[in-house]
Amino acid sequence: MKYRKLDVNGDYTFGKGQQCLTYGTYAVAQAIKTRMKLLKNEWFEDLEEGLPLFQQILGVRGTGDNVTIVDSLIKSRILGTTDVRGIDNFSSTYDSSSRQYSYTATVNTKYGAITVSDSL
Repeated sequence: MKYRKLDVNGDYTFGKGQQCLTYGTYAVAQAIKTRMKLLKNEWFEDLEEGLPLFQQILGVRGTGDNVTIVDSLIKSRILGTTDVRGIDNFSSTYDSSSRQYSYTATVNTKYGAITVSDSL
Protein backbone atom coordinates (compact mmCIF):
# COMPACT_ATOMS: atom_id res chain seq x y z
CA MET A 1 0.00 0.00 0.00
CA LYS A 2 1.13 3.52 -0.66
CA TYR A 3 -0.52 6.59 0.76
CA ARG A 4 -0.04 10.33 0.45
CA LYS A 5 1.69 11.77 3.54
CA LEU A 6 0.02 14.27 5.81
CA ASP A 7 1.69 17.47 6.98
CA VAL A 8 1.72 18.73 10.59
CA ASN A 9 -1.75 20.25 10.06
CA GLY A 10 -3.24 16.97 8.83
CA ASP A 11 -3.42 18.09 5.18
CA TYR A 12 -2.15 16.01 2.27
CA THR A 13 1.32 16.94 0.98
CA PHE A 14 1.97 17.80 -2.67
CA GLY A 15 4.80 19.04 -4.87
CA LYS A 16 7.67 16.69 -4.01
CA GLY A 17 6.82 13.66 -6.11
CA GLN A 18 7.58 10.33 -4.42
CA GLN A 19 8.66 12.12 -1.22
CA CYS A 20 4.98 12.88 -0.61
CA LEU A 21 4.15 9.16 -0.39
CA THR A 22 4.53 6.66 2.42
CA TYR A 23 4.43 2.87 2.25
CA GLY A 24 3.77 -0.29 4.29
CA THR A 25 2.87 0.00 7.97
CA TYR A 26 3.17 3.80 7.91
CA ALA A 27 0.66 3.96 5.06
CA VAL A 28 -1.80 1.70 6.87
CA ALA A 29 -1.47 3.73 10.09
CA GLN A 30 -2.13 6.93 8.16
CA ALA A 31 -5.08 5.36 6.34
CA ILE A 32 -6.61 4.40 9.71
CA LYS A 33 -6.04 7.93 11.00
CA THR A 34 -7.72 9.56 8.01
CA ARG A 35 -10.62 7.08 8.14
CA MET A 36 -11.24 8.12 11.75
CA LYS A 37 -11.27 11.80 10.78
CA LEU A 38 -13.78 11.33 7.94
CA LEU A 39 -17.27 11.94 9.30
CA LYS A 40 -20.40 10.29 7.98
CA ASN A 41 -22.20 12.45 5.36
CA GLU A 42 -19.02 14.49 4.79
CA TRP A 43 -17.79 12.94 1.52
CA PHE A 44 -20.07 13.89 -1.37
CA GLU A 45 -19.29 10.74 -3.38
CA ASP A 46 -20.43 8.38 -0.61
CA LEU A 47 -22.54 9.93 2.16
CA GLU A 48 -22.66 6.61 4.04
CA GLU A 49 -18.86 6.44 4.37
CA GLY A 50 -17.32 7.83 7.54
CA LEU A 51 -17.46 7.68 11.31
CA PRO A 52 -21.03 8.41 12.51
CA LEU A 53 -19.81 10.85 15.18
CA PHE A 54 -22.91 13.05 15.16
CA GLN A 55 -25.39 10.30 14.28
CA GLN A 56 -24.43 7.66 16.87
CA ILE A 57 -21.85 9.07 19.30
CA LEU A 58 -22.30 12.72 20.24
CA GLY A 59 -25.58 13.82 21.73
CA VAL A 60 -26.77 10.27 22.34
CA ARG A 61 -28.45 9.96 25.71
CA GLY A 62 -26.19 8.05 28.09
CA THR A 63 -27.20 4.48 28.73
CA GLY A 64 -24.04 3.31 30.44
CA ASP A 65 -23.29 1.24 27.36
CA ASN A 66 -22.25 4.10 25.06
CA VAL A 67 -18.53 3.31 25.39
CA THR A 68 -19.21 -0.19 24.07
CA ILE A 69 -21.04 1.29 21.08
CA VAL A 70 -18.20 3.74 20.35
CA ASP A 71 -15.63 0.92 20.72
CA SER A 72 -17.58 -1.12 18.18
CA LEU A 73 -17.74 1.77 15.69
CA ILE A 74 -14.00 2.48 16.04
CA LYS A 75 -13.08 -1.20 15.60
CA SER A 76 -15.30 -1.43 12.54
CA ARG A 77 -13.56 1.57 10.92
CA ILE A 78 -10.14 0.05 11.66
CA LEU A 79 -11.10 -3.36 10.28
CA GLY A 80 -12.51 -1.74 7.13
CA THR A 81 -9.12 -0.23 6.26
CA THR A 82 -7.20 -1.69 3.32
CA ASP A 83 -4.47 -4.21 4.32
CA VAL A 84 -5.73 -4.58 7.91
CA ARG A 85 -5.95 -8.24 8.90
CA GLY A 86 -7.26 -7.85 12.44
CA ILE A 87 -7.07 -6.14 15.80
CA ASP A 88 -4.79 -7.90 18.27
CA ASN A 89 -5.43 -5.62 21.25
CA PHE A 90 -7.86 -2.77 21.88
CA SER A 91 -8.38 -0.55 24.90
CA SER A 92 -10.34 2.62 25.44
CA THR A 93 -11.06 5.11 28.19
CA TYR A 94 -13.77 7.66 28.71
CA ASP A 95 -13.35 10.56 31.12
CA SER A 96 -16.85 11.79 31.92
CA SER A 97 -15.67 15.05 33.48
CA SER A 98 -13.83 16.18 30.31
CA ARG A 99 -16.05 14.06 28.02
CA GLN A 100 -12.91 12.74 26.35
CA TYR A 101 -12.85 9.30 24.69
CA SER A 102 -9.46 7.80 23.81
CA TYR A 103 -8.49 4.49 22.28
CA THR A 104 -5.35 2.52 21.54
CA ALA A 105 -5.26 -0.48 19.23
CA THR A 106 -2.59 -2.92 18.14
CA VAL A 107 -3.48 -3.71 14.56
CA ASN A 108 -2.25 -6.68 12.54
CA THR A 109 -1.59 -5.57 8.95
CA LYS A 110 -0.30 -7.17 5.79
CA TYR A 111 3.08 -5.51 6.58
CA GLY A 112 3.30 -6.22 10.30
CA ALA A 113 1.84 -4.96 13.57
CA ILE A 114 1.22 -1.27 14.26
CA THR A 115 -0.19 0.65 17.20
CA VAL A 116 -2.70 3.43 16.57
CA SER A 117 -4.30 5.76 19.09
CA ASP A 118 -6.49 8.84 19.00
CA SER A 119 -9.01 10.84 20.99
CA LEU A 120 -12.51 11.98 20.15
